[in-house]
This record gives sequence, C-alpha cells and structure tokens, in this order.
Amino acid sequence: MDLPLLPLFPEASRAAGLQRLDGFLPRAGTAYARDRNHDRGAAVVRGNVSMLSPFLRHRLVSEAEVIAAAVGRHGAAAGKFVEEVGWRSYWKGWLARRPGVWAAWRQGVAQDLAGLVRNPALAAAVEAAEAGRTGIDGFDHWAQELARTGYLHNHARMWFASIWIFTLNLPWRLGADLFMRRLIDADPASNTLSWRQVAGLHSRGKAYAARAANIHGFTDGRFNPAGQLNETPEPLDEAPPPPAGPVPRPYPADPRLPALLVLTEDDGRPETLFDGLEMCGAVALDLTPFRAVAGPVAEPAAAFARDALADAAARLVAAGGPAALPVGAPTAEALAATLIDDARAAGAR
Repeated sequence: MDLPLLPLFPEASRAAGLQRLDGFLPRAGTAYARDRNHDRGAAVVRGNVSMLSPFLRHRLVSEAEVIAAAVGRHGAAAGKFVEEVGWRSYWKGWLARRPGVWAAWRQGVAQDLAGLVRNPALAAAVEAAEAGRTGIDGFDHWAQELARTGYLHNHARMWFASIWIFTLNLPWRLGADLFMRRLIDADPASNTLSWRQVAGLHSRGKAYAARAANIHGFTDGRFNPAGQLNETPEPLDEAPPPPAGPVPRPYPADPRLPALLVLTEDDGRPETLFDGLEMCGAVALDLTPFRAVAGPVAEPAAAFARDALADAAARLVAAGGPAALPVGAPTAEALAATLIDDARAAGAR
C-alpha cells in the first residue's frame, strides 16, 4: 500500500527560503554544533537542522547569504554550520572541474540497469530496498520516509548509503540514482560525490560504515539494527577520477548585443544576472526530468523544481526583466536545437 505524501516544503520560493533561514538563525550557533547529527524523524519539527538545502539547491537563497546571516548572528560559534553549508560549494567546484565523473556515473547507471535484467535476484533486491522491504531496522523507515517526503536528514542519508552498498551489496550508482529521483534537494555534485564518499571512492580507501550503536544513539533510540549490518566494510575499488581541469569560467556576454536569458531550476536569482545586458527575451527551462537515469523524478521533487522556476520567473519580471516563456525539449539531445530556435525567434545575437 502506498503511503501518503507528507509535504515538508509547502512553498518553493525565495520568500519561503528567507523565512526558513530567519526562523533557524537563533539555532545556527552552538545549538547546531551540539544537536545537528540527531535524526528525530519527519514526525517532529526538525529544529536542530536548517532544512535549507532545497532552497540552496535551486539558489532561491545563496550560500553567501546563509553564511553571512549565521556569522552575523553568532560569530565564530557558527563555525560548524558554516562548514556544513560549505560542503555544497566544495562538491560543486570539485565536479565542475571533473565533469567526466558525472558522465561516467550516468553511463554506469545504464550498465547497472542492464545488469538487473540479467540478474532477477539482484533486481528483486533493489526493488525491495527502494520500497523499504529489507527487514533492516531504520533502513526500511528511511526508504519510506524518502518516498513520502522527498527528504532525509543528512546522517540518515549516510547510513542509508552505507547499508545499501555494504550490507545489501547493491550497486552504489543505483542508490545514488534513487536519491536523484526522490530527493527534493538532489544535486548532481552533492549527491553523486556523497555516495562516492560513502563507498570509499572519493577519499580513496576510506569507506563510511553505518554502525548500529551510532544509529541507535543518533536516532534517540528509534532504531537499533544490532547484528544486521556490515560494520567493517571494505572500500569499493574503481578507476580513480581524472585530474582536475581548469575552473569553468562564464562566457562573457557582449552588452552591445541583444541576449536571451535561459532561466533554469539551477539558479533562482535571475534578477542578479542581467545588469547591463540588453535582454530581448527569456525562456524558462526545467531540466529536472533529465537528472536521473533509472526512472522519472518523483513528484515532490519535480513540483518543488517547477515552483522554484516559476517563482524565479516572477521575480525576474518584478525586477524589470522580460517574461520567461516556458520551453521544453522531448529529449536531452534535442535541447540545444530547441534553445537555438528560441534564441533566433527572440532576435538574440
């Protein structure tokens, strides 16, 4: 029986993100450092963590804004919170210089899916894990919580990934794809590299072990999978990533030429992008459907992305910019041609 959805983020807007930030700020100092690792579940108000990740992921609020507010309120006591916000920037920068890691993950998911066709027992195990039918205390709850809410506490994400990889012996890339389909805040860099970290592929040779005592303690006794886990995992071994390439630089727009603004769900602050440019038009392009490989993106995540894009488009108009026309492409391969056609139609040069 399908469980009902439990909306934790009823509004995907900059105003809602700033309101959430303002409400969390009193706890962004020593209280956060003390309590952040406790996962008390979706049934309680999660006051020990900010739950700003969906707003940061879609840049409805920025890392710089969040860090400045926390430091302004708590000074050095906000250090742990600032570190955690900084992880997203680190992951984004790391992957931007090694885009082949993302391409290899996508290719690997396709290979893993082909392997499931040849191995019905493995396919059944993956299906049971995704549905929360493994019998492992805690893991099954998190699988169902993820399906219902589109969110998991970060500690639960690490436990889940470790159990998926080392206890259930399932392909790590399929677990990462599950998160890409269901997490509202799923981001190619943060998600892919966090799973690689747990597997021992990012910090080479150092895997993350989910331990029953740790789970019992940091879920405040809700779960205790004693005797059910592989607590001494061997790190996975794959080819190392390529050397870091140059830092990507934005292509400089010529302010003398009419430009078409392409607004996507990745950047919800378009009003900061068009200073000094002659904007002949804008298009709103939701790339969320293309982010996963194994199946469609779940509705809570897809809806948040759509609403975030709509909010960004509305603020663009309010700031004096052009109205963004919704645009879509049936496939990722058709995307470039679609954008070229839109640019020509708008008179962009």
